[in-house]
Amino acid sequence: MPNLKQVIDVLETLYPLRYAESWDEPGLIVGDLSQSIGKIVFAADPTSAIVDQAIEAGADLLITHHPLYFRAVHETGGLGFRGDIVRRLYQYGCALWVGHTNADSAWRGVGQAAADHFGLIDQKPLVPIADPDAECAGHPVGLGRVGRLPEPIALGDFAQRVFDEVNDHGMATALGVQVCGDLDSPVETVAVLPGSGDSLFNEVRAAGVDVYVTSDLRHHPVTDAIEQARYEARMRAAGIALGQGDARTRPYLINTPHAAIESMWFNYAVEDVPAAIETATGERPDVTWLHTTTDPWTLSITSHKQ
Repeated sequence: MPNLKQVIDVLETLYPLRYAESWDEPGLIVGDLSQSIGKIVFAADPTSAIVDQAIEAGADLLITHHPLYFRAVHETGGLGFRGDIVRRLYQYGCALWVGHTNADSAWRGVGQAAADHFGLIDQKPLVPIADPDAECAGHPVGLGRVGRLPEPIALGDFAQRVFDEVNDHGMATALGVQVCGDLDSPVETVAVLPGSGDSLFNEVRAAGVDVYVTSDLRHHPVTDAIEQARYEARMRAAGIALGQGDARTRPYLINTPHAAIESMWFNYAVEDVPAAIETATGERPDVTWLHTTTDPWTLSITSHKQ
């Protein structure tokens, strides 16, 4: 069986750490580099419950999208849950590797997986990353994806597609999908950014898309974005060139559960990772995807109880 260092080399070829955002620290979090890797488990979040399931499954390596250490942590003792997770991972010989914003931007990574499942064609990164090797291979990389649907579809119908695909091919969630816009309006061009996306409204507006699919949208940024979109549409209708496109409001917004849309990446990772390890080492590890819902929400109430 390959050792952990060999597996990490493969992972960081598929999902290069140089693609990560400056504030992010993905990669190996826990592990002995000499340890043999025969079984890999994938999951969205390294929660205590997920770690228990990975250990029970006999995993030598747990690969998650979300980090164990997202913000600065100054201890891994027994006073906090992170210290307990690290202790148990070492105790049972299970390494932890995180593919976070590096996997967001990679070819066949988080952004592309969601865009592909939503049916987008003619894709390109929303925020490109310069990588001559990827460009030579015809695989442009970067945060998010911009593409178009094969034919226009009503916003409400596209939102239903997003909900169905996220729940069927990502993670079942009680949070649901929220939509901002005229449900009957046709949409064709789409921007997708799995994860928190309200910091990229300017880039989405510059792309001139009809609808933006992302997560964690907050009241004030969304209100500002849709009000600006409506204002620009009124100006274009009056013959004043402001913003992108025709007199329609754009972009409309679709807000998805954060971990659920990002989990769509594992449809690719469970195929790509073991295949690449086999190519590099001659050995193919067993892989398992834990579909356990790690969304913190357990209920979404949208109407009065009858």
